Amino acid sequence: MSHFAFGPVIHERGVLFRLWAPLQKNISLRIDDGPVLPMTTSDGGWRILDVEGARAGTRYRFVLEDGLEIPDPASRHQPEGLKGPSEVIDPLHYLWRTPDWRARAWEETILYELHVGTFTPEGTFRAAMEKLAYLADLGVTMIELMPIGEFPGRWGWGYDGVLHYAPYSGYGAPDDLKALVDEAHRLGVSVMLDVVYNHFGPDGNYMGLYAPLFTERHHTPWGAGINYDDADSKLVREYVIQNAIYWIDEFRLDGLRLDAVHAIDDTSEEHLLDELARRVRDAARDRNVHLVVENEHNDPSMLERTADSAPRTYTAQWNDDIHHALHVAATGETIGYYADYQALPEGLGRSLTEGFIYQGQEMPYHGGSRGGVSTHLPAQAFIAFIQNHDQIGNRAFGDRLAAIVEPDRLRAIAAIYLLSPQVPMLFMGEEWASTRPFPYFCDFDEDLNRKVRKGRAKEMVRLPGFEPEHADEIPDPTSEETFLSAKLDWEECTDDLAGNWLDFHKSLLALRRDRIIPLLRQPCRTASYNNEGSRLDVVWTYGDARLALSANLGALAVPARDQTRGEVIWRSHLDSDGMRAPWSIIWTIEEA
Repeated sequence: MSHFAFGPVIHERGVLFRLWAPLQKNISLRIDDGPVLPMTTSDGGWRILDVEGARAGTRYRFVLEDGLEIPDPASRHQPEGLKGPSEVIDPLHYLWRTPDWRARAWEETILYELHVGTFTPEGTFRAAMEKLAYLADLGVTMIELMPIGEFPGRWGWGYDGVLHYAPYSGYGAPDDLKALVDEAHRLGVSVMLDVVYNHFGPDGNYMGLYAPLFTERHHTPWGAGINYDDADSKLVREYVIQNAIYWIDEFRLDGLRLDAVHAIDDTSEEHLLDELARRVRDAARDRNVHLVVENEHNDPSMLERTADSAPRTYTAQWNDDIHHALHVAATGETIGYYADYQALPEGLGRSLTEGFIYQGQEMPYHGGSRGGVSTHLPAQAFIAFIQNHDQIGNRAFGDRLAAIVEPDRLRAIAAIYLLSPQVPMLFMGEEWASTRPFPYFCDFDEDLNRKVRKGRAKEMVRLPGFEPEHADEIPDPTSEETFLSAKLDWEECTDDLAGNWLDFHKSLLALRRDRIIPLLRQPCRTASYNNEGSRLDVVWTYGDARLALSANLGALAVPARDQTRGEVIWRSHLDSDGMRAPWSIIWTIEEA
């Protein structure tokens, strides 16, 4: 029998079908195109029916009292899409080639975020699998997949998923995803999945009709909050926590990135996020499992370490602060929250050495104080990046840095984050300076599409990159053309310019592997910075070695400080005597 409470269970004689539906008196089951079969009421609002002769491949729907036919909320596969029938999947069918894989240590991590649907022309798990050798050769040690839970329509970012246990059918079947993970492990690459537990997508979500999924106790940007702490919330919590365990257990994923955890409200004695982390780690047993959060509140308590330096709950957080500081340095943009980072000229040095820039200070854009003290946390508790799906997609035209930043500036900020002690993350195509946009795209029903178009148009004037004279050129988020524009152009990466960028990134990642990561296996004894205007000097001490960064992130040469007494392991270009050239970077290692 399955150890998961939700979804069908295959046994010798057939399949046991289950649905938790306390808000409906009668639930029926339709197998394939056969007659409606009444389900038996069981304790706690469960409906069950054991169907002899059913098997893997059987398609089914549940039928509500009013005749509405719905998919299983714990469906493992939707071969005809979100609103089609669910299909029974045998979790033991796939034969793993890498059963002993245990995942790589966190300090070795070099992340690469990708969207399956636009990573390749085909947009499938199998097609992405063919690019894994390329990523391993680049130096990537972990890929992070944007959300894949079954979502509505023909294209989307995945953050409006509805059926959390079913890999998006447009990308392939569950065994195709397993093959992708298996091949990654064979090549020494870990796999992380982005999961969304702060809201359910609005299109095709029927769960609220038969189960207490939502509560008015809490409200989110998407409406009523998910019921994690109100009446009958226990099984709602179980649905989510078991989903997290499911990805780690059945698909042998090496980690999860939890989207926007600041939007998860829970007043229970043990917060959902704490229980989820505890139970996922318990279920993983002796495997390395890395749990990452996106948290706009910059709450350092989620990143605390135990006495032996292991994560108490979560391994790391996406560090938006370092992104914003580097972005402002490279672009000079001051729209929205970027203005608050231009106002803190010492921010980049603080972020590199302490993690968060805002550690309780007032942040005007947020209208109050933000963050908590993070100086005691290790650098590996933070993930650094200069691009990701949000930071590109939340620009008016979805334009990447390569399209708006001069090469010297782009190389400089890339060299900082890729060699800093924080865990680096590239966004797909960044390694060859792709200029293909990554705009927001979705494909809901027509009513929702209309609302998205209207809302996006209203929001555009506040987004970075908006130019009033080009307002009529802003991409329609619901059109196929917008989706196709986001697909990587793999022919682009073969030209000379792209090859130069590839060599640049490959050399930095090799340097990180050979020289930086060995240092990170020791505790950091001290970290300090001197950040004045465009000049930045940072020193980290690991054991008997110092890692030092000296940078000039401005358009004019500046006097050099004596920071290069040790071995220069990387520099952007030669400087004149006693001066740092514009947009120059020097990394050194010396004896402490």
